Amino acid sequence: MRRLVPLILGGAVALQLAAGFAPPRSSDDLYRYVWDGRIQVAGIDPYRYPPAAPELREHRDPDFLWAPDGRWCAADGCTLINRPAVPTIYPPVAEAYFTVVHVLSPRDGRTGPMQFGAALFALATTALLLWGGHGRSVALWAWCPTVAVEAANNAHVDVLAAFLTALAILLVARRRVWVGGAALGLAIATKVTPLLVAPALARRRPLAVAVAAVGAVLAVYAPHVAVVGPKVLGYLPGYLREEGYAGGRRFALLTLLVPGHWAAPVAAVILALVAVWAARAADPDRPWSAAAVVVGAALLVSAPGYPWYSLLLVLLAAAGGRAEWLGVAVAGSLVLYAADIGLDTLLAQRLGYGAALAVVVAVAAWRRRTSAGAGLTSRPRSRP
Repeated sequence: MRRLVPLILGGAVALQLAAGFAPPRSSDDLYRYVWDGRIQVAGIDPYRYPPAAPELREHRDPDFLWAPDGRWCAADGCTLINRPAVPTIYPPVAEAYFTVVHVLSPRDGRTGPMQFGAALFALATTALLLWGGHGRSVALWAWCPTVAVEAANNAHVDVLAAFLTALAILLVARRRVWVGGAALGLAIATKVTPLLVAPALARRRPLAVAVAAVGAVLAVYAPHVAVVGPKVLGYLPGYLREEGYAGGRRFALLTLLVPGHWAAPVAAVILALVAVWAARAADPDRPWSAAAVVVGAALLVSAPGYPWYSLLLVLLAAAGGRAEWLGVAVAGSLVLYAADIGLDTLLAQRLGYGAALAVVVAVAAWRRRTSAGAGLTSRPRSRP
């Protein structure tokens, strides 16, 4: 394994460098990151005003974020920042990260510092997995094209959430429950989705993990709540409506089986059952595989068109050596680029995520058959 470590790390660095020396190609989220960092350094809570608010006009720059040819236009100008008329959606740890990057950025850094920061966290996650003893399967994270594109190129904050989740699971698995629970709370306060990992950690002192995680979440939200009150939720409720979760439009696979108005409650039941299974079946010393099932089930049910949502699943697949889950990341990319290849979005969701589900089920059946066969061949023969 020692000979593989330089190869894994070298490949990871090369991929991040190759992806990072270009402006973001498939997402404009990082422009919001840059803006949120800027206004926080100016002493303004990011949940108070949307970017297009007249109160923030003095912080606009016409040569970058607020260039006249920006694709998102508000009442008094155009910008690169998506949805400029609504407040930020990102939780407090993500906002703190944006602020730190802004403080450390050169004056004309533009997108580079955010891309560099995301690349560093992708590499730090690789190092953390190697330190945790996950062997050659770490390459599933380190060399995954989705990780390179969504970290170094698109600079998605999901990579920070993945790093904190990896740290949390390693700590809890090694019986550092309180610290690990706090790390999980910080991950949840970065991108919410690490909450899906919690059931797999419930086998080891669940109350301690829950208390530490909730305590960390409350600690980072409290300063913002004191300033803006309920505005701290930002655009999250509006985003869920926009994405069609309430009306069932998002659940592409489920709507093959149930009417659209039933899709959301059926999805909730499925995820609840998977969470209960993970809480009962996860190996407390190796919770990665059970956590991958929960996160993977959530992605298969919701069928998002955003491949960066799968970074957490790629992490868990690498840690547990479950390469079959990588098809879910491919499905997200297929949906994102559906229009470019002449596919309807719904058809792309059903093709991509349907194929990914088929692979997962086929591999699970093969593993079960192989395990059963190994058990039969290892059973001692009875004496005559």
